[in-house]
Amino acid sequence: MTQHRLVRLAGTSLLALALSTPLAISPVFITPAHALFGFGRIVYDPTNHAENLLTAARTLEQINNQITSLQNEAQMLINQARNLASLPHSSLQVLQQNVQRTQQLLSQAQNIAFDVQSIDQLFQQDYGNLSVSSTNAQLITDARSRWENTVGGLQDAMRVQAGVVGNIDSNRTEMATLIGESQGATGALQATQAGNQILGLLSQQVSDLIAVNSANGRAEALVEAERATAAEQGRIQRERFLAPGSGYQPGGAQMFNN
Repeated sequence: MTQHRLVRLAGTSLLALALSTPLAISPVFITPAHALFGFGRIVYDPTNHAENLLTAARTLEQINNQITSLQNEAQMLINQARNLASLPHSSLQVLQQNVQRTQQLLSQAQNIAFDVQSIDQLFQQDYGNLSVSSTNAQLITDARSRWENTVGGLQDAMRVQAGVVGNIDSNRTEMATLIGESQGATGALQATQAGNQILGLLSQQVSDLIAVNSANGRAEALVEAERATAAEQGRIQRERFLAPGSGYQPGGAQMFNN
């Protein structure tokens, strides 16, 4: 082998060694098959991410709205329960007792009761047309009966007045209780019931006033009836006194002892 050929082979070997050395010490970058073909790649899409956030925000807002709606419905049910709550206090028994007390006083009217038939019968008997043929004793008896009726009517009026005055204290206590219940009412029903009971109390007081006026009017009517009948009786007795023959008979009178 010639020297020129040996040099040539040595150069070729060195060149080969120089070219092969970087490949041995350099890292090998191999592209995966799924990256080459687009399978399983994680890709960040800003538009899609923003839409997902907007959807989540809208969903959260809907949930908050539903929670608020449920809270409002619960509060509405609570308010309805309060509005339907009944008033724990009732003044019906007290009012009925006051009315019954006044009615008992009216029913105890003496001689002439608060009854149309009784009034017609007794007026026809004691205050009707007086008979001219009645004896003086009968006239005096009838006048006595009328006087008793008048006095009894006045006494009845005073008793009714006293009974109504006795109701004032219980009415005052009941009024204070009802006003307190009305002010502390938790709902519309309790306030309405308290107002209705206050109206019932006022109605009972009006009934007492009617009873007093009726008793006073009855007493005044008896006084006027007695006065009118007494005037008629006086006329009859005066005519009887002045009638010739059976009337006044003159006679001697002794005024002083001898």
